[in-house]
Amino acid sequence: QLTGPTGKVLLMPEDPNAVYIMVATGTGIAPYRAMWRRMFYERPPNYQFSGLAWLFMGVANSDAKLYDDELSAIIEAYPDNFRVDYALSREQSNAKGGKMYIQDKVEEYKDQVFDLLDNGAFMYFCGLKGMMPGIEEMLRNVCSEKGLDYAEWIQGLKHKEQWRVEVY
Repeated sequence: QLTGPTGKVLLMPEDPNAVYIMVATGTGIAPYRAMWRRMFYERPPNYQFSGLAWLFMGVANSDAKLYDDELSAIIEAYPDNFRVDYALSREQSNAKGGKMYIQDKVEEYKDQVFDLLDNGAFMYFCGLKGMMPGIEEMLRNVCSEKGLDYAEWIQGLKHKEQWRVEVY
């Protein structure tokens, strides 16, 4: 008998039109590779992906990018369905002149990210647990800017299973 993961945090929705916002640090990219391979390489008859997969990847510098050739090939083949944005902490600066961390890169696209989430996107986080306090603080600040109550907003995402966190 074939069985799957015991948890459901990183499982993919069955809807091939779904929008995925995938946030990773370092080796946290691994589960997303399985996702994009299903979306763009395997393309089984029962899952012809037509949504959007947007990867935010945080690493120290360019030579630490994982699967870069594979990601570039997907972007070239599926430009309307795949995006990648890197946060390179030792090479880039954030808007305040400090190091570019993953939360800073997501914040650069805050309006797009919030619009996608408002329209049912799934937001995944995988990697070092140390990224979550910065992510949560950034989201709390963006909610405040937008006149949203952070606790209600995040609870709504969790209730609709749009907020998926697997950190270590």
